[in-house]
Amino acid sequence: MRNDVIDEDLILNDLLSRWHTWASDERTALGYPTTAAGAAQYRCSRQYDDANGALDQDVENVIMSGVDGCINSVSQPWRNALYINARNLSTGSTVWRSPRLPADDLARALLVADARAMLVEHLHARELM
Repeated sequence: MRNDVIDEDLILNDLLSRWHTWASDERTALGYPTTAAGAAQYRCSRQYDDANGALDQDVENVIMSGVDGCINSVSQPWRNALYINARNLSTGSTVWRSPRLPADDLARALLVADARAMLVEHLHARELM
């Protein structure tokens, strides 16, 4: 295998894992609130946001929003395969399955490979990869 194919696969694994964490409802809050509780129109300073990780989270939100758009542009059943693949990558296990995907291991693996190839095309088109 060529190194660029291996690197692309590792990058895709990282993007899918990060996307699953980003898309879940269990997000950690970084930074301080940017609005004061007593005055909703007043915006607090963001002067410490580089130190507390909020600026990094803003960049991550933009990237993951783009990845989310790419994943949602893939049609079913390949999108479902991407969801399950992302969940398995995020949790570090391969136990998650979907009844919407083929029960046969080989057919499911081929579907996941096709879905990942479709996603890579969309990511390249949006210059996210």
